Amino acid sequence: MSVQETTHEFQAETQKMLDIVINSLYTDREIFIRELISNSSDALEKMRHESLTQDDIFDDHVPLEINIDLDEEKHTLTITDTGIGMTRAELERNLGTIAHSGSGNFVAELAEAARKDVSLIGQFGVGFYAAFMAGKKVTVQSRSWDGSEGNEWVSEGAGSFTISEAPGLHRGTKVIIELKDDAHEYDKKWKVESIIKQYSSFVPFPIKLEGETVNTVQAIWTRSKQEITDEEYNDFYKFIANVSDDPHYRLHFSVDAPLAINAVLFAPKENFESMGFGRVEPGVNLYCQRILIDQHSKNILPEWLRFLKGVVDSEDLPLNISRQSLQDNALVMKLRKVITKRFLKFLAEEAKRDSDYYLEFWNTFGIYIKEGVTSDYEFQKELAPLVRFQSSRSDDGKPTSLAAYVERMAEGQEEIYYINGPNRAAIEAGPYVEMFNKKNIEIIYTMEPIDDFVLNHLGEFDGKKLVSADRADLDLSKSDDDKESDEEQAEKLDSDASSDLVAWLKKTLDDKVADVLESKRLVDSPAMIVNPDGYMTSSMERIMAASRMEKGLAPEASKKTLEINLASPLIKQLADLVKSDESFASDVAAQIYDNAMIQAGLVVDPMVMVERNYKILNKAVGA
Repeated sequence: MSVQETTHEFQAETQKMLDIVINSLYTDREIFIRELISNSSDALEKMRHESLTQDDIFDDHVPLEINIDLDEEKHTLTITDTGIGMTRAELERNLGTIAHSGSGNFVAELAEAARKDVSLIGQFGVGFYAAFMAGKKVTVQSRSWDGSEGNEWVSEGAGSFTISEAPGLHRGTKVIIELKDDAHEYDKKWKVESIIKQYSSFVPFPIKLEGETVNTVQAIWTRSKQEITDEEYNDFYKFIANVSDDPHYRLHFSVDAPLAINAVLFAPKENFESMGFGRVEPGVNLYCQRILIDQHSKNILPEWLRFLKGVVDSEDLPLNISRQSLQDNALVMKLRKVITKRFLKFLAEEAKRDSDYYLEFWNTFGIYIKEGVTSDYEFQKELAPLVRFQSSRSDDGKPTSLAAYVERMAEGQEEIYYINGPNRAAIEAGPYVEMFNKKNIEIIYTMEPIDDFVLNHLGEFDGKKLVSADRADLDLSKSDDDKESDEEQAEKLDSDASSDLVAWLKKTLDDKVADVLESKRLVDSPAMIVNPDGYMTSSMERIMAASRMEKGLAPEASKKTLEINLASPLIKQLADLVKSDESFASDVAAQIYDNAMIQAGLVVDPMVMVERNYKILNKAVGA
């Protein structure tokens, strides 16, 4: 029988689609290699399935693999698979028409989708046409697994294609691309190898480039956890994260509902942002059936989990024709929610299983958890149990959880208290913790700029309100047992003297303070500053002031409330000094205010304070 060659015109819709694929749809030209490898992988998977169910298979001795050959002289790239192959009719149908579309409306929708970068056609396998982005001529030789004679399909993508018989072919499909003049880089081994490693490293069949297997790392997320060794996990982590050390944590999980997901996530040991390397890019890649869809995806995890490394594979995601953007944002959000909650649940479990090991993670990556609390309300419930802070009862300065704090609360205590300071020693030497120590009430120490924002955003934990200890309305004497003793009353200024002193201080410090009040919580210190705004803590004000200064703006000054300890010897002496030397008393009052501001971590004018200090010292030594 003679070799028959027939020429066919592309379906009108197919030609339009071909134009769109070449000129509009794909953002990266190199994607054509990924698409052809993906098609070959699909053909090999179908062949593997047939081999399990059929006895009579042509070329059943041929291994299932993909071979890529390059010719730098002829400028060709050839991709060969030993998959299921195609008959003549399948070649004509699959490569000359739009499979299953049946309507020109499909192409109109595709053209509109290409313009908007939104796709309606992820279900159509048209990735083959991407070959014409780099190829001026494409030849496809294929022979079906049923043993029927092979055929050759040839086209320059210009409106027609020819099909002719091609005797002597092995089972499978060979795609030969004659590269355009501006696409000769794709006949270079280094270039093709880099594309394969980026997009197709985990294709489940060997990919041999010039006879050398390129995809040597297994897609371990598709295997059962029980059969994967620690060494395999660590090697996989080093491969995808491009690091040399082992991870701190790993999570491997699979779910079928609400989406089919296979994922392996790793928490590194080092925080590169804290080491001065700048903001890290997201480190989790999105795959669909082992083919890379979105490298370093910004969609599948919230920004504050950008330190994680790993792989998420979901076959449920509808993809656009280029596999480069996801069709359904609702599904992406669902995927994001499932993965994030699963990882946070894992962290909570690990914190209970080995608290010391979790603290190592917290000390390195706790800043990201805090960022999540302040920026992502959706996951606050899961994040709250993960935060850790030092407290007045934490052993050896070891951070404690909010849950542990609640467990230690005395009966009747309804609030969780916290106070900010530069370090533990400064906080414990300050005035804000005096009454807490006296009443044996635990107080959390927040020592990072973001900490007060974290606790303020949480608002409460386990039904207990989170309250800053520098709030003006804080009252720790809420029961009859907390009433002052006669001895304590006797140590204080009498009622008339205290009223006179408070009134004088309000007048003298009118330009500085919003109010002067008798303190119900100072024990030893003479005074302290509190913010009349119940929301704004001193640490939050410091952050906002620093932010304004970075923008070249002056800090917004706001008047504070000065609380005075009427039992303090200094305050009692000040009351007497007002009567004997009011001018000197005014300097002392201003110094008491500045000292309280410094203890609150707030800004004072150093030149004015120093000058006043010398004036007071001169008076004290009789100069």
